[in-house]
Amino acid sequence: MFVHELIQQGTPSSIAFHGKDYVTYAEFSQQVEKYRNYFYMSGIRTGENVGLFSRNSVDFVYSYMAIVSLGAVVVPINFQLTARETAFIIKDAKMKQLVTMERLDLDDELAQLGYAQEVKQLVLPDVRQDVEHQRLFAAPAISDEFDENRPCVIIYTSGTTGSPKGAVLSHKNLVSNAKAFGEVLPVTAGDNVLCVLPMYHCFAWTCAILNALLCGASITVLEAFAPKETIAAIKEHGVTVIYGVPPMYNLLTRVGQRDDLAGVKLLISGGASLPEKVAIQFADKYGIKILEGYGLSEASPVVALNPVEKPKYCSIGKALPGLEVTVVDEQGQSLPPGVVGEIVVRGPTVMLGYFNLPDETAKAMKDGWLHTGDLAYQDAEGYFFVVDRLKDLIIANGENIYPREIEELLYAYPGIIEASVIGVPDQLRGQVARAYIVLAEGQHFDKKAVREYLQSNIAAYKIPRDFIVVSALPKNQTGKILKRVLREQAG
Repeated sequence: MFVHELIQQGTPSSIAFHGKDYVTYAEFSQQVEKYRNYFYMSGIRTGENVGLFSRNSVDFVYSYMAIVSLGAVVVPINFQLTARETAFIIKDAKMKQLVTMERLDLDDELAQLGYAQEVKQLVLPDVRQDVEHQRLFAAPAISDEFDENRPCVIIYTSGTTGSPKGAVLSHKNLVSNAKAFGEVLPVTAGDNVLCVLPMYHCFAWTCAILNALLCGASITVLEAFAPKETIAAIKEHGVTVIYGVPPMYNLLTRVGQRDDLAGVKLLISGGASLPEKVAIQFADKYGIKILEGYGLSEASPVVALNPVEKPKYCSIGKALPGLEVTVVDEQGQSLPPGVVGEIVVRGPTVMLGYFNLPDETAKAMKDGWLHTGDLAYQDAEGYFFVVDRLKDLIIANGENIYPREIEELLYAYPGIIEASVIGVPDQLRGQVARAYIVLAEGQHFDKKAVREYLQSNIAAYKIPRDFIVVSALPKNQTGKILKRVLREQAG
């Protein structure tokens, strides 16, 4: 099955999208066909990489589906990137056309990068008007030679360790992930799924859009997350399934009321580790547990999810059906339960590779196994527990320090609402831990008391040398704390 064929799974008269206007599945298909014809007339052809620069909207979905139905490859771009960052992706993906919510001034940045190719911008408000008023000729059907293993999308990673890399995902990758995810999550045609996380991100796209379409469910689209507005939309539209990130659930715990989520049956968290304190406080307030999952763009993205019938705190759950997931040592040998190693993944959801980066692809994929760079262990029941990112590991005097262990303790301390621990250079020990914390309003930080609390819970070498109180921690658009920024600030 192709990604664009997912739009045909819903009953024609059923609502596909909730929002300012209701869109049925029949109207959805009609709009995608119009956009498809328009894009073909604009010159988009099979195999081309086409940028998509937009906030969450039904137009984003129409455009994405129309582009890939032509056999072209969509490249979603984070709309919060600077002109320089956007120009880098345009050049790297060798784009000729960019579908955008507003015209972007990129000429200088593209010129500085030496990209001479003219980039045609198709501005969505104009596209929306033109598809309704222009006479559009039907675009030809996709070639019979085009199969599900062909590229569908290029997802550019955040670039935490250098320039962004484009993970190339096929139609099969994405559809396989949506199907496998659906096998363990009971979403049905009667559900209304909230899409408030950014659609350009693989988590929101595969889970809140593709899986929902596969099930014939309805989707409530919000442009961005704001607690009060999100709660209002959940209640107004009868949302039953929510995909979120830890900071979002943290905020909902602090500002919402128990009946605000009375109609919600499933809550899934991803994008970053869910602190146990946040999970427990949320469950206490709303009477429903958050199901934590795990994934990465290179795996389309979901790798593991907690089962509905038996979730475990601090666990990312079990591997999705059809995926091989294991924990290995530095030599690539599988490790027994309880032993920490790197998570590796193999299966139909693993990317084709990084766009035009064969060496980077070879480093990430060995013998068909995708090396995630995440450290974890597995328990006797098959649940995985992420300890930390391999690159976030702190080594002090030869001892391994996992920042998440310290962060969980800090989250549990009264008055601390967010925490992040990084390693900083130390002449004697190589590295030491440094903690950045955010306090609840009106709280005073007692360094001595926090130290004593940590001393009673962890070994002395793990206790941060420094505690820095900040008003907020740097995050990306999916709510993941950017330790890279903290390390840069630390010098």
